Amino acid sequence: MEEREFFDERSDKKPANLNCPHCHQSAEYEINWLVRTKKRSLPPRADDRDRARFAKARSYMVRKDDVLMCKNLRCRKRFEITSVQSVVSLD
Repeated sequence: MEEREFFDERSDKKPANLNCPHCHQSAEYEINWLVRTKKRSLPPRADDRDRARFAKARSYMVRKDDVLMCKNLRCRKRFEITSVQSVVSLD
């Protein structure tokens, strides 16, 4: 069984206050996340190895955006998101 079969996936946007490294202006940006929540029960065709993996599985979020564009109209440069974690556990 694949790991994707243990989780329900959905997209979500979360706000984050970030600073542009070029113009040093602070602004609130919407960051796209992929939210994977653990299913309530295991699919019926699972074997013992899959049951053990499912017991250890936890809900988590994965950041989709790596680069954002500055909101300052004079700057508008792209910058990498380095201050926000790329994977966040929900439990």
